[in-house]
Amino acid sequence: MRADRLVAVLLLLQARGRVTATQVAAEMEVSVATARRDLEALSAAGIPVYPQAGRGGGWALLGGARTDLSGLRAAEARALFLLLGPAAAIAPEAKAALRKLVRALPSTFRQEAEAAAEAVVVDPAGWGEHRRTRPALVDLLEDAVVRRRKARLTYSGRERLVSPLGLVDKDDTWYLIAETPDGRRTFRADRITDAEITQEAAERPARFDLAAAWEEVVTAMEARRATTTATATVDACYLPVLRDRFGRHCEVISQGERVRVALTAPTARDIARQLAGWGDLVVVEGPQAVHDELAKLAAQLTTLYGQRNP
Repeated sequence: MRADRLVAVLLLLQARGRVTATQVAAEMEVSVATARRDLEALSAAGIPVYPQAGRGGGWALLGGARTDLSGLRAAEARALFLLLGPAAAIAPEAKAALRKLVRALPSTFRQEAEAAAEAVVVDPAGWGEHRRTRPALVDLLEDAVVRRRKARLTYSGRERLVSPLGLVDKDDTWYLIAETPDGRRTFRADRITDAEITQEAAERPARFDLAAAWEEVVTAMEARRATTTATATVDACYLPVLRDRFGRHCEVISQGERVRVALTAPTARDIARQLAGWGDLVVVEGPQAVHDELAKLAAQLTTLYGQRNP
């Protein structure tokens, strides 16, 4: 992963003071041309990395500038590695980055940081499921975001030139948020049939915040989906499970031993299908359309299974 390598190059510069492209290539196990591009990328990003001409030249941080982790407090270092540790369990690149970051920490913090990095493991596959693989195009799109280059996409049979702004992984489905000639758009990565990075610089709005942009996308999408609302009650002990199933489509109206909630979905039948397996644990107050759909599902199940001999 290029971002991981750029961090490693920066730490190498800090540790040695001055390096050549050949030394960077040997340390990072890349070609000299790639090492030179990485050094140029650091300089282009505004980090004071400059080439030094002449005998004994190379690349150095101007004025001995330091971009490291030595300013972290112990609690901050622990929190950082608790966050990065789970990623290292499923991404070899993250594991390599962690090793390099540990070496950059003050020695007094290293033991706790290493322990924090190994404290949590993330297994993204459910029971009985195979772990899903990251779509191949995601790496290319991520590279376009990091390098701030426009990308040419083939999406739904149409070619588009976009300025990638960021990627979102939502429950193993990847989305690309990008600027287009028609405004900001969101693309599902698995519907992109082809992509290539161009040499044209991408436009990025000032103060762009990926999390805020994604929240806008989700809010708009949920508003389109949540056209039917049902009111129901459930025992307080089952509320966490119900909220897990409905997500942001479950809103608490009032608390108590029985919690009153509002459940939303595109249609009454969608709500009924999600509640059918709850039996009498969830009691729907209304609307009548959801009652009707639950009754239909109950009749279908009774017809299918109720007359069978034990």
